[in-house]
Amino acid sequence: MRADSLTLFSMPPGTPFLERLASALVADISLGGRFAGAPELAEATILLPTRRAVRALGDAFLRAGGGAAMVLPAIRALGDVDEEELVLDPAGLGAEALDLPPAMPALERQLRLARMIAAEGGEDEVRALGLAADLGRFLDMVLTEGADMTQLASLVPQEFADHWQITLDFLKVLTARWPEELARLGYMEQAERRNHLLRAQAAAWESAPPRGLVIAAGSTGSIPATAELLRVVARLPLGAVLLPGLDLDLDEASWNAIGDPGTASHPQYGLKKLLAHLRAERADVELWPGAASAARGAMRAKIMSEALRPAETTEKWLFRLYDLKGHAAEGFSGLTMMEAPGERDEAGAIALMMRDALETPEKTAALVTPDRKLARRVAMELRRWNVEVNDSGGEPLRNTAPVAFLRLVAEMVAEEFAPVPFLACLKHPLAAAGSDPASFRAELRAIEKALLRGPRPAPGLAGLRTACEAMRKEELREGDDPTRKEARLQRFEKLIGRIERCVAPLVDAMKARREAASLVLAHAEAAEHLAATAEEKGVARLWKGEAGEAASDFIRELAEAAPAFGEIEPGAYAYFFDELSSARVLRPRWGAHPRLFIWGPLEARLQHADRMILGGLNEGTWPAEANIDPWLNRPMRAAMGLEPPERRIGLAAHDFVEGASAPEAILTRALKVEGAPTVASRWWLRLESIRNGLGHEANGDASRWWKWAQEIDRPEKILDPVRPRPMPPLDARPRRLSVTEIETLIRDPYSIYARRILKLPVLDPLDADIAAAERGNIIHEALERFVDAYPDSLPDDAFGKLIAIGEEVFAAALDRPGVAAFWWPRFKRIARWIVEHEREEREGLRRAWAEARGEISIGELAYPVTLVGKADRIDLRVDGALDIIDYKTGVLPSVKQVEIGLAPQLPLEAAMAARGGFREKSVDGAPLPSARTGRMIYLRLTGGETAGEVRTVPDEGGDLAEATYGWLVDLLRQYEDVKTPYLSRPRPMFWGRYGDYDHLARVKEWSSAGDDAE
Repeated sequence: MRADSLTLFSMPPGTPFLERLASALVADISLGGRFAGAPELAEATILLPTRRAVRALGDAFLRAGGGAAMVLPAIRALGDVDEEELVLDPAGLGAEALDLPPAMPALERQLRLARMIAAEGGEDEVRALGLAADLGRFLDMVLTEGADMTQLASLVPQEFADHWQITLDFLKVLTARWPEELARLGYMEQAERRNHLLRAQAAAWESAPPRGLVIAAGSTGSIPATAELLRVVARLPLGAVLLPGLDLDLDEASWNAIGDPGTASHPQYGLKKLLAHLRAERADVELWPGAASAARGAMRAKIMSEALRPAETTEKWLFRLYDLKGHAAEGFSGLTMMEAPGERDEAGAIALMMRDALETPEKTAALVTPDRKLARRVAMELRRWNVEVNDSGGEPLRNTAPVAFLRLVAEMVAEEFAPVPFLACLKHPLAAAGSDPASFRAELRAIEKALLRGPRPAPGLAGLRTACEAMRKEELREGDDPTRKEARLQRFEKLIGRIERCVAPLVDAMKARREAASLVLAHAEAAEHLAATAEEKGVARLWKGEAGEAASDFIRELAEAAPAFGEIEPGAYAYFFDELSSARVLRPRWGAHPRLFIWGPLEARLQHADRMILGGLNEGTWPAEANIDPWLNRPMRAAMGLEPPERRIGLAAHDFVEGASAPEAILTRALKVEGAPTVASRWWLRLESIRNGLGHEANGDASRWWKWAQEIDRPEKILDPVRPRPMPPLDARPRRLSVTEIETLIRDPYSIYARRILKLPVLDPLDADIAAAERGNIIHEALERFVDAYPDSLPDDAFGKLIAIGEEVFAAALDRPGVAAFWWPRFKRIARWIVEHEREEREGLRRAWAEARGEISIGELAYPVTLVGKADRIDLRVDGALDIIDYKTGVLPSVKQVEIGLAPQLPLEAAMAARGGFREKSVDGAPLPSARTGRMIYLRLTGGETAGEVRTVPDEGGDLAEATYGWLVDLLRQYEDVKTPYLSRPRPMFWGRYGDYDHLARVKEWSSAGDDAE
């Protein structure tokens, strides 16, 4: 079939598309006489797929004209799938097209669809936002491909599983209710409006052809309405369609095999469908003037055509490779394939390749990849040479500083100023609350250490004030200055007041269910107040720069669209804001470096660089998986006339061929990503198979790039990690140790060095569980009061008395989340178990003491050490022997550990008692005398299924206590030698436990190197 009235051109793969387009038109507007008598270039119209291509072609014209002044043609975007608006020539369009209703803004559409979904399925409105976004994408796809939504009703549900019937019923939101909603509001769908305008433009040009040259360049006609416009342009007297990378080398049998849905993943699938729509054959397509490939380029195009030929005709490789064998070196010249061990190595190698291009004057280089993580890694790697490259694929708006700050503000208020969101928000660089940012963060860190470390305060900023007041009532510690303490607390309260005033608009707005729009405005106002400094207003600071302007636009659009959503629960607002901001992308307006670029495949279409680097060529990344949408299965899609999911792979394959056909092309992939092995892209495997079949060796050692990247960060000399061996002077070593510190000295001496000698206290975790932070103290205090109140015999209602004491102790902590609901019921079970245990143990008891403090001096040393301890309880039996009791809410030591000295606390307390160390307790007015300990008892109190557990270590003769004391003397005598180091974790049996100072001692470094001989 010939179509003599058509004017079709093609640009071979790998050709600088826009450069050749511009240079040919500047040199000869008639295109070699094909359009003799065509008006001036200024009267021409060029249609391109995207706005990006429009901007790039304008630059190409400037280069083609040598920088001379010229009047450019009208360059317009066809409005491909990535564009929000369509820009065409309104001249000649009918009134019907010009009077089309406006398109509904995307944000408003998502909000209205979410409301409909919630009403239809009983879903939560905010949780329906994600579903609404998916539904909107489905609607765009159906309208873009020209399918009829009413066909959904004609699908036969009996042929499918039951859940598809539910899906079809749900999609009636789009077929019935949504069109009515659009008509009521006076809107139409963006994709539908674009289709109307494209068809109206086609009709206008068909009835009245424009006076100037019209060229539609670079489009594959993936949108049916665009394909219709291309058909009209190709038939205009001064019109032409320039196709990108039509494969003119593929044999007829393979070309004819392309077209059915099973071949949708082939790079020529779209162009084959477009030619069919234009009623044209490949023979009707000419090469663009001046675009004939050089010999090397032509051979590369043949090799790429062979590598990606349809699967149905791959048996022709046997003959075709024989024909190409003598030209393999020519075809593969300039093509490099690099496999890096990991994603970091791949990014480092690509950065080196791009930096290397700068060594050649005027040479350009571009990374093309759909992998946003790889793109960000490469951009960061290039900064080591102070080279800034913007990723034109864009950055998620939610990750930019202003929107991230806005998200944190919403989460902080929604979670009632809980420690983690509170600090995450106020430690953000934009937070200042009207003061100098540095001093603000310094004060915030002071509040963190004083009030937020440990169990969570009561909710809200009032909870922080309550914590300040509780701190004010605490007894002064040794060395504390009451005046300085009060001044510090006043600074805290002043800062809390400033923060409260800043966030007051959002706090007030989130007190009850209200309109989403009012929450958005209150949110922005609170963020502006928090961002203000002493010198700069929050409005100027929060919304400045590209990211700030994009955030401001998003807030404005959200405030305008939010009335469509109606009311919202205040607790859901943070999710509402996060969900809506996650779909936005911030794209830079210009690249930071004039010769280096990072493009996504969409951005790279029709653009060219001297060195093209195609990165991330792993299956699942490039190409991405052909996932089925959640709405229709394959038979349903076919019945609707929709393209198969593999169509996206075909478009990606076309982009790959264009990039890989460049004169200098480098293909890269990582063998592992996040530690998991990867599978090479199907195109990589096919190209590798062709190369091996031709017997062609790889062009040079591509691995040198990632090896060089590794060498950059490799130090000249690597020191073997060694276990730290601090040996402080004797006068710095502690002369006062508690019995609990002795266990630490045995297990991890380095912890004693860090805490007692370096004076590095351990910070409590943020938002600590009451179980880890206070449960032991609360239970200990309750039992202490009970024993002090009834030291010799139990009262009649012992359980009731203990519960009453517990209520008094717990009263101070019941404002903490989790205490009333979790630990108070457990304490009741502990109290019942304690009373039953006491009834047995008080037989033969003379008196009991709680929280007995003891102290002795170890005089056997050259430099005496004071040993101090506090026994949870000491029972004096009628026979004069003592029972020393320890309450545990955690794991109990084994009897063996106690006997061999690894858990020395109770034996050392027994040794102290034998030496009269507990003199603050009295018997009939006289100090507690020296006495032997008969039993050491551990009581494990959990309040769980087993409320309590007893573990007794007998020591009737006191031998164990004396042996442990003797071991202690020997141990401390060793530390009187200045050469004795405070080693980190010297005993391997405790290596499974994490120490508070393990990170400081770099345990993971030296232990993995095998330094455990000691």
